[in-house]
Amino acid sequence: MAGFAAVFYSEPAVLGLLGNVVSAFLLCLQNFAVAQSGLRPRGAEDILAGVHLVLIGGFVQLLAGFLAFRKYDHLGGAAFLTFSALWSSYGATRIVSAAYPSPQNTTLPAGNGSHLLPLGAAQLSASQSAVAGLVAYISISFVLCFCSATVNYVMPFIFGALALALVFEAVALFCQWALVVSGAIELVIVTCGLYGAVALLLKGITQRYVLPGFGHPLFNVLLLGSAQKSSSKAIGEEKKKNTKYAEPMALGNICDTVSPFIFAFYFFGYMKTFCVGAVWISIISSCQLLSSFYSYLRGDAYHTTKFGVHSLYWLVMSWEEFILTAFLGLPRAQESRLGMFGGWFFLATACTLFLMSTHKDTLETLQNASFVILTTAFIHQIPLPGAQPLLGTACSLCTALSLYATFASLINSIGEKALIPVGAQAVSSSALQTALVALKALLTSTKELPGGTGAAVPDALFYICNGLAAASAIQGGLGDPGRQQLSIPSVLIPGAVGQLYVCRIQAWGGRRFGSVLPFCYAAFWAAWAWLRLAGHLLNIGAGNTEGFTAGSVAFLVLNAFLIILASSFNVVLLCVTLAMELLSICFLLFTLESLPLPFEIVVLSIFSILCFYGATASLANCMFGKDLLMMGPPLFTAGSSKKDTQDPPPCVCPQSHCTSGLRTIAELLNTGAVCGVPTDTVYALAASCKHPQAIEKVYRIKDRPQEKPICIFISNLDQLRAAAPPISPLLWEFMENVYPGGVGCIIQKGEWLKKLGVGAGYSRVGTQDSIMIRVPDLTVLVHLIDMTGPLAITSANPSGEVDSTHHDMVISRLGHKLEGVLCDGESDEVVASTVVNCTKIDESGITIVREGCIPAGKVMQIFERVKNRVL
Repeated sequence: MAGFAAVFYSEPAVLGLLGNVVSAFLLCLQNFAVAQSGLRPRGAEDILAGVHLVLIGGFVQLLAGFLAFRKYDHLGGAAFLTFSALWSSYGATRIVSAAYPSPQNTTLPAGNGSHLLPLGAAQLSASQSAVAGLVAYISISFVLCFCSATVNYVMPFIFGALALALVFEAVALFCQWALVVSGAIELVIVTCGLYGAVALLLKGITQRYVLPGFGHPLFNVLLLGSAQKSSSKAIGEEKKKNTKYAEPMALGNICDTVSPFIFAFYFFGYMKTFCVGAVWISIISSCQLLSSFYSYLRGDAYHTTKFGVHSLYWLVMSWEEFILTAFLGLPRAQESRLGMFGGWFFLATACTLFLMSTHKDTLETLQNASFVILTTAFIHQIPLPGAQPLLGTACSLCTALSLYATFASLINSIGEKALIPVGAQAVSSSALQTALVALKALLTSTKELPGGTGAAVPDALFYICNGLAAASAIQGGLGDPGRQQLSIPSVLIPGAVGQLYVCRIQAWGGRRFGSVLPFCYAAFWAAWAWLRLAGHLLNIGAGNTEGFTAGSVAFLVLNAFLIILASSFNVVLLCVTLAMELLSICFLLFTLESLPLPFEIVVLSIFSILCFYGATASLANCMFGKDLLMMGPPLFTAGSSKKDTQDPPPCVCPQSHCTSGLRTIAELLNTGAVCGVPTDTVYALAASCKHPQAIEKVYRIKDRPQEKPICIFISNLDQLRAAAPPISPLLWEFMENVYPGGVGCIIQKGEWLKKLGVGAGYSRVGTQDSIMIRVPDLTVLVHLIDMTGPLAITSANPSGEVDSTHHDMVISRLGHKLEGVLCDGESDEVVASTVVNCTKIDESGITIVREGCIPAGKVMQIFERVKNRVL
């Protein structure tokens, strides 16, 4: 299996809440101590406090956020990773404050942070510079507080108290009286957090809610609105439902709220240096890379690319401003900035993302439009008067849209409906695809695309990282140390750090060559930044570059092999590797002091253009699952096909998308065979209820104990109504709300099952008194049941082993015992359905027998809503 089922992770919120509790308690003690003594912590005391905040509030909640995403907890994943970034940033601020104490009683000049006196003469304290970050997290905390009220009634108090504590922590940087208020609020965080952690810990141990507070929200999320007919989740190229990981869009939007907010403070003149700002943005941008990573795990090419690009953008811009304010200053840097061209590549990438988002909702399109405006304002070659207020305004616009997008994505993810309006599509998916195909035809003079042009999800990021590094590496001359110094972040961060991230996700996907290429190119751009841009700072120059000369020769040889491998993929990748060979030659000539600079500029420009086209084509092709933009066929392919050497399958294995495949499996089932079939959860073994001997065979195939009952699947509730079972209105209403889906209801057994079509298999399904019935949410299986009647279903795995999540697993483990397997690729889930006992629903409610792909809390929430409506 690719990973553990979500249900295998107990309650990661315990870890997250305890991280908040310990961090708040530490701040509470410090605040009361300072309020009593009047002496703020300094030196080693501040450093130790910062380390504790980073390790406990940061690292512990980081782990909680990872597990919450894996448990399909939208709110927990976003909240814990957000507060992980908050506590880590606040702790790092204390460490910086202790390491670089600011001068006392300094009169600060008015105006923008670029108009500076030398560092140390007019520097805000590191703590005061953190106000921008604190205010940003305050707004996020209030949003998380409101959203958590739709899930339970403990977390709203914790997140709300966190927001208020941050308010007074910010005030306390200027007014000491606020320390007492902040400390008192932090005691509330400690109390509520401990209660919540204990309640969830007991729930994880006992598998039921012992203490109140969880499982029931303060108010129903559906009260916020009604589902829109044109739900944003049904727009565009969305593939089949994926519930293996929580949706990372809220986390990505949170990051796009915090980073531009800090920049807005800086550009409007409230921060005079960007040292602390760079630290805060670096930490939250790392979280944005995580949102990109989880988008990749969900197979979402668009958000993988978008969040990856935004993370790189905030990192590059923040460290460029840090170098500017801490080392150079505006007068020295303004002329140097005119020779920097990395911003143009960011602008082109932002325009591509804007184009690709036009077939999504209006809010997504507006977000990308604001990013285009922001990247335009950052272009150094555009001489706009009042550029700093323009940048501040653009950052404010980006912040406002991202904050609303955070709220909308969280609520819509929790409710699994478009409750918060996000607008309709600006352009239909078909119209955008038609436009891209027309562009391809214009470029190639043909509407037929050669084969072998498919792209994988992270390919666009690979091209973007290389293209940005190349565009930023263009230097108009060799004698401007300021330009070289300012260019270090825009070459090193995307070229090395960004590509190491690409390498990681390529390796995760099992693409061995795909992980080798970004790793090698990351090393190249790191060496480029080290020698070409930072050489004057490291005293590397003429006479001591022999090691770089040898390294460039070695890379030339290595890249020659990469060229050969790239020729088996597509023409664009081949051209990129060829251009990299020319760049390696430029690097070698520089170490030999024989570099013709115009030649290097031309090669870097061509390399950037190739990467931009590769990024656009890869993103478009991945988003729509079609070869819309040409990347060219491979020059040669591997030798023999695997199909020639594969052994024939041990049973009939038709494809699910073919009508003939459904008919084949239906005919087998109707004759008493046992077959493997896909469901809306994991793969299952199916037998016709008309053939009791087939159900007996299921027990033998699985080595299943006879005392374990087998459930039945029907295609819709209308079949059940036709059988007229003695079901109460409350149970009917509950079934209406959970079917079709991954919930199975155990109800009283009776003669009505024979009217349903169970027939001779009546005694072999369910128990003597009860039976579990489920209506699957999978079109293929519903059509199959319509052909065969009710099916006896159990998971397609030997008893005691993990579930089968791909038809290959069924074939390899049980194929020799089956008559057929309906092949449908990877399953939607990695865990089976949730089983609910409804036999006493009118007397004592429902009981969760087994928690599966649908969380028990959500099932109970549905039941309470139905109960309140019916009774």
